[in-house]
Amino acid sequence: MKKDTLVKGTLILAAAALVARALGVFQRVPLDYIMGPVGQGYFAVANGVYLLLLVVATAGIPSAVSKMVSERYALDQVGEAQQVYRAALLFGGAAGLVITLGMYALAPWIAGPILHEPKAASAIRAIAPSLLLFPTIAMMRGYFQGRQFMAAGGMSQIAEQILRVAAAVILAFMVYNWNPHNDEGIAAGASLGSVFGSIGAFLVMLYYAINLSKTDRAEPPKSRDTSRRLRLSEIYRELFRLSVPIVMTAVTVQLLYTLDNIMVKSLTRGHFDPKLINDWWGILGLNAQAIAGIPVILAVALSQSIIPVISSAHAVGDRAAVGRQSSLAVRMAVFTGMPVVLLLSIGAYSVNGLLFKETQGSLIVAMLTFGTIFQVGMMVSNSILLGIGQPKKATIHAITGVLLKVLLSFALAPWLGVYGLILATSFCFIWTLSFNVLSLKKRTTFIVIQRRRWAGFLATVIVVSGVIWAVQWGVLALLHGAPAKVGFFFSSAVMGVAVMGLYPVLLVLLKVITPEEAASYPKPVRRLLGPVLRLGNKSAAKQM
Repeated sequence: MKKDTLVKGTLILAAAALVARALGVFQRVPLDYIMGPVGQGYFAVANGVYLLLLVVATAGIPSAVSKMVSERYALDQVGEAQQVYRAALLFGGAAGLVITLGMYALAPWIAGPILHEPKAASAIRAIAPSLLLFPTIAMMRGYFQGRQFMAAGGMSQIAEQILRVAAAVILAFMVYNWNPHNDEGIAAGASLGSVFGSIGAFLVMLYYAINLSKTDRAEPPKSRDTSRRLRLSEIYRELFRLSVPIVMTAVTVQLLYTLDNIMVKSLTRGHFDPKLINDWWGILGLNAQAIAGIPVILAVALSQSIIPVISSAHAVGDRAAVGRQSSLAVRMAVFTGMPVVLLLSIGAYSVNGLLFKETQGSLIVAMLTFGTIFQVGMMVSNSILLGIGQPKKATIHAITGVLLKVLLSFALAPWLGVYGLILATSFCFIWTLSFNVLSLKKRTTFIVIQRRRWAGFLATVIVVSGVIWAVQWGVLALLHGAPAKVGFFFSSAVMGVAVMGLYPVLLVLLKVITPEEAASYPKPVRRLLGPVLRLGNKSAAKQM
């Protein structure tokens, strides 16, 4: 098996995440048609609790495993890396059993006294068994990422989503056909689909683990292996020292979304009409958070693939490589994330209308999605801080950001409703990202965009935003009288084509990306930018 570079590994994970996200959105579309706002809320609550517990159980240890394994392989300590892997698998099995039993037993308490939705308990219990295997799957993914083999995690993610979505939709429709008014049962059926996804993901990871084991046995043993025998307590001490800060940063996004799903009712009750609050609750959990998850796909992939690369360079003291790879990762995240954020936020009316039953809540979708550009930067910078051995810095920034979000939510929600909660979430992302960047600048040669290029980047964002707005309403006006879904489809398609054509051209023409800088990009990226770069060279030649 051949190792993946940062860019190749990122592309593999991004492609897998894109497929997974697309399937996740597809799953919610039929559910939107067969469930009312209350049923959608049940599903969103169960899914939110599940994802939050999944992050707590799996986000920290696998990232720590990735870092510890990559560092030990860089230092020719293969035996120690294998000991870390076995200890992680043991922890994953135990964690899965405890969390599954705990979530099932506490479901009525979570749904009742905490969420004030007792009927959501069925959906929470239905999704609980999927947590049995996911911690072990996550440990295996962390090990493969540490070895810089990203395909295993990517393929398991795709298998997981295909089986989860297929099972969720089939089970939900089975309940719907039996009783179309049973929102509680439909939500539980949709939640149960995650169990089938976990089984598929585990089988894929097992297949890759067997193949990698065969490859390792076929290779000659390392003559310079300097490994020593590690005690379990020693391994777990290092794992938890690294993982606890990672959990605090990794859990930030899902914690914020879960808090919003809870607080949208508790903080607005008595200030707004109950029906409006229920509509907000369903739209936020089903529509907005699903669409807002699309722009962060590459950031998630970068966050996973950058850790072993940065950790390896940091372990051997290559400060120049740390700064170079860190800057490349953040630029990739910002440059690729921004056009998607603009498309899905400014074009939210068409996208929301195309995917879901109604256009209601498009402003909620737009606001939440626009704030994800700061989430993208936060996630990637968190991983870089972990790679250079500064997880505590990322933790402090994330914790203070969450506290700021809670305070702002209490202040803004009674006044602005769900929009106040979304503003508070965006402020949390901005706060955390700002302090992460300051910490990285103190410790590395990190730089995102040179100062002279910021004006060009901002101009690109403004022009593209204006084009998206004009295209959306122009197409919808031209197709006025046609079926609504037809108008939304063509509006979304034309906006997408306009962004794909205009955005890279402006980045080159306004010298945000120069031909010299692009020459250092990977070959596939150079090919993609080739026509645009030639256009930029011709423009520069005319000015001379």
